[in-house]
Amino acid sequence: MRRFLFALLAAAVVALAPTVRGQDDDEPTLNPDQTGANQAASTDSPYENMEVLARAMQLIREDYVNDAKISYRDLTYSALRGMLSELDPHSSFMEPRDFKNMEEDTKSEFGGLGVTVSTKGNMLTILGVAEGTPGFVAGLQPGDQIKKINGLSTDKMTMADAIDMLRGEPGEKVTLTVIRSPGNEIKEFTMTRAVIKVPSIVDAAVLPTSMTAGRRIGYLRITQFNEPTAAELGEALAKLEKQKIEALVIDLRFNPGGLLTSAVDVCSLFVQPRTMVVYTQGRTPSHEYYTREMPGGVRKYPVAILINGSSASGAEIVAGALKDLHRAILVGETTFGKGSVQSVVSLPDGSAMRFTTAHYFTPSRTPIHEHGVAPDIRCALTFQEEARLYQSHRGRDVPGAIGQKSGAQDLQLDRAVDALAGMLLYTERTASGPNKG
Repeated sequence: MRRFLFALLAAAVVALAPTVRGQDDDEPTLNPDQTGANQAASTDSPYENMEVLARAMQLIREDYVNDAKISYRDLTYSALRGMLSELDPHSSFMEPRDFKNMEEDTKSEFGGLGVTVSTKGNMLTILGVAEGTPGFVAGLQPGDQIKKINGLSTDKMTMADAIDMLRGEPGEKVTLTVIRSPGNEIKEFTMTRAVIKVPSIVDAAVLPTSMTAGRRIGYLRITQFNEPTAAELGEALAKLEKQKIEALVIDLRFNPGGLLTSAVDVCSLFVQPRTMVVYTQGRTPSHEYYTREMPGGVRKYPVAILINGSSASGAEIVAGALKDLHRAILVGETTFGKGSVQSVVSLPDGSAMRFTTAHYFTPSRTPIHEHGVAPDIRCALTFQEEARLYQSHRGRDVPGAIGQKSGAQDLQLDRAVDALAGMLLYTERTASGPNKG
């Protein structure tokens, strides 16, 4: 009966194939018996290749030793996982529950450890750790390379499978074995999954005048870009503006990105409506993204943005756009370089495909992917300094004054404050005109 079903399927595929043309036609006759190199040179036909896939699937269903793994759904999902993972590290297949989890992520609430992962140098790497989450409390850091999840090696694990293992029901334990540079130190962390609620705007405050030469400079950090980020940022800015800030530092360090629309809306708070801030280019015509009118209007005060090697995706879009549009100065180090566009397309059974369809470019047509966004003022931190900075986020007691509790100095913040203070002084002197004797 199984062979009969396959025969029907193969016959249906063959019936859909185009008619083979004769020698009088423009194309040569194809010999049905041709094999090897001749077959490889034949037209890349969807019908021929679907026949190969159907035949392989049916052979597995007939003879594979474990019949618990050979349902049509399992085989189809496995084929889709393999198909998408072979494209690039950012393309993946999502089963219905994974697709639902992704939709929940964009609403700033989901179940898991609170880590964002990506692939760097063929290693599963932690890109960001949301504050207050199990991963953050345990001590995971951006740059940690995940070697094992619950004892299973990640060497040949797809991104989708890794994310699936990191997530799960709240209350369940997960053990990660990571490699931490420098020295390739191996560390093991056991955490309990929790419902993750991630605030995207933290530490909004006016910096102490002792570090700003008496200037009123605001500071805030954007931890990621999700649906409410722009609205939360607008509210934070309104509170800072009531305190008469003259300039602003936006900290995008360790920000792994998020929603493109959220990043564009954040730009909308600082540049005029209908300004192009990013565009995508792929096999389809390029698409441009423009700012829109936001509550509270466009802010005019000087802005400095802090970036580092863990600023990625949406963070790079904001930094690149405001740099190109001469709306902000960037201080720190070149960003991660994750500038590819993943389109998510739902399938009939509730599953979905995430696959790369384009690359991001800044308004000046500078590519982001695998290049990153370079700072205007380069200020590099050592690994130890960056680790202390990240650790200081765990116990901050003076919002905005990074590192004060731990005693760590934030050189990048100091450079940004100096630059803003200089801009304010120059603007004042220019406005007053030359001295007259």
